[in-house]
Amino acid sequence: MSKVIAVFGAGTGLGVSVARRFGREGFRVALVARRKDRLDTLVAQLTDEGIEAAPFPADLVDPTAVPALVEAIRDRFGRIDVVEYAPIAADLTFTPATELDAATLEPLSRLYLFTPVEVFHAVLPEMIERGDGAVLMGTGYSAVQAMPHASGPGPVMAAARNYLYSLNAELADTGVYAGTLSVAALIARSAAAEAVEAQSGTPVGTEPITMPNGFELPVADPDDLAAHYWDMYTKRDRVEQIHPEPEAPQADTGA
Repeated sequence: MSKVIAVFGAGTGLGVSVARRFGREGFRVALVARRKDRLDTLVAQLTDEGIEAAPFPADLVDPTAVPALVEAIRDRFGRIDVVEYAPIAADLTFTPATELDAATLEPLSRLYLFTPVEVFHAVLPEMIERGDGAVLMGTGYSAVQAMPHASGPGPVMAAARNYLYSLNAELADTGVYAGTLSVAALIARSAAAEAVEAQSGTPVGTEPITMPNGFELPVADPDDLAAHYWDMYTKRDRVEQIHPEPEAPQADTGA
């Protein structure tokens, strides 16, 4: 029986690229996201490309729905070999740390911490019993490096990143891999890129985007990110991949 990847937060950017990358290797694909119409479109695209896929509409802000959702995927495909969890909230915004409060953190915590913990908790027993599998998580770079005036998602994703590091160490001798991909860029073809295009009136290509505060935000091709996931899954030689990779500090030559 061919392997199965469940893509949580499947969309037109990273999600479908991950589905294609693993699908080319013979994986069947479960696509999970809130909008059924968009899922149906993605399933049709993958089917036309010869990849077996099925939609699973779900609101990932509700961690209590995870057990039934995971069971539905198992009922359809018979197994889950890889989970990729990287949803993006439709109304995601950043908050200055001085203005952050519990009400702001509560929905972010459910989407970026509680639900992935529940998903991984639901799939890990079968992977450990089988002696093979992987749980992969995507975060923004603010999980790695705190930034002034850009709090909110970062603290929650940092907690999830901490959890993934612990998982990676605990699973080292089980045949199951846990890894995280931290993206310091706008993902092309994603819903976030669509929002930027709508605001600016300019298509998002490969060049960095200049934000209102003057900060230049790199643009990442989701196919490149999916290739990172595949490399992490097959090599299992690192806990985390950062994209774009940080530049190495220049050596002080004393000149």
